[in-house]
Amino acid sequence: MGHQYYTYETLKRFCDDAFRAFGFTEEESAIITDVLLTSDLYGIESHGMQRMVRYHKCIEKGMIHPEAKPEIVFQTPVSAVIDGHDGMGQLIGHYAMEVAIQKAKASGVGIVTVRNSNHYGIAGYYAKMACREGLIGFSCTNSEAIMVPTYGRMAMIGSNPIACAMPARPFDFFFDASTTVVTRGKLEMYNKAGKPLPEGWALDKDGHPSTNAPDVLANIVAKNGGGIMPLGGSTEQLGSHKGYGYGMLCEIFSSILSLGGTSNLCMTGGRGNICHGFMAVDPACFGDPREIQEHFSTFLQQLRDAPKADGQERIYTHGEKEVAAVEQRLEHGIPVSDGTMVELFDLCDYLKLDPSGYFGDYTPPARKNVFGGNY
Repeated sequence: MGHQYYTYETLKRFCDDAFRAFGFTEEESAIITDVLLTSDLYGIESHGMQRMVRYHKCIEKGMIHPEAKPEIVFQTPVSAVIDGHDGMGQLIGHYAMEVAIQKAKASGVGIVTVRNSNHYGIAGYYAKMACREGLIGFSCTNSEAIMVPTYGRMAMIGSNPIACAMPARPFDFFFDASTTVVTRGKLEMYNKAGKPLPEGWALDKDGHPSTNAPDVLANIVAKNGGGIMPLGGSTEQLGSHKGYGYGMLCEIFSSILSLGGTSNLCMTGGRGNICHGFMAVDPACFGDPREIQEHFSTFLQQLRDAPKADGQERIYTHGEKEVAAVEQRLEHGIPVSDGTMVELFDLCDYLKLDPSGYFGDYTPPARKNVFGGNY
């Protein structure tokens, strides 16, 4: 399956118009669009435009309430619990990190946990919000259960990503990764392309390795068993228990502290039930922020300059590839798969938008089982 390439401005205009048509305000649409397109600019295609179908279905089914507003239901000078009231995850996440940033600027640290939300995009977006303010940013989220715990055969934990960002030169440190081998979005992309999954990604309903994307996705949705392996695979030999444990850390800072839905309860009963965690820390709590940044930047450069393995020319530090991806995609365009284009055209039909106004004379291929699950 091929890709079409569009400018950032074209996709931004489409997303803005689509979310306005769903009933979001101009400011809200801009925030949601920024989260989505930041993912595509970073090269994280699984969480960019290809997620539009998920939000479409969740809004259409009443799982996401466009009019909902997040509410602080408990707080101290350094912490808060927010009830998202089933709103749009990106808006809830943006608001929650803003609260964490405000508390960090006032008290040195801000820790915020969220319940009753929906999918919020890439965790790294929110960590970067704090980083741009000169703070250390942290974000995590739970999600619909897709991770099969070590030695299990039923998905019980979400992809549960961890993200952290910290100011540095010449590149900010930026780490964002799921605690599963891959995210569900990667399975959806393979499903759209009609390709078998790589070995070592997924398990069938009996806990055996599987490369069948439609079957694995269907089992996740129906909760028949199976799912995606924790980071480290399905046995302790390569560290499966570590990925499983990292996923639990996300669960603690999202669903447990907020008294919200754990991953096995997410996307059940017609509700998202997704929970998030956020943290902002002012380096000034530990001394001169400029000295700390310089100290960190020195170590990052030492990592880049460290001896290379045979045949390798470069060691990357976390965040470098994203900077390069943004530059490349702003210059040459953002790729959108043909499978996702089918969904965007369907969305235009639903919202009564003219696709030619965004995508010219492009005609998507015939639709082929692109959903891969019940959203």
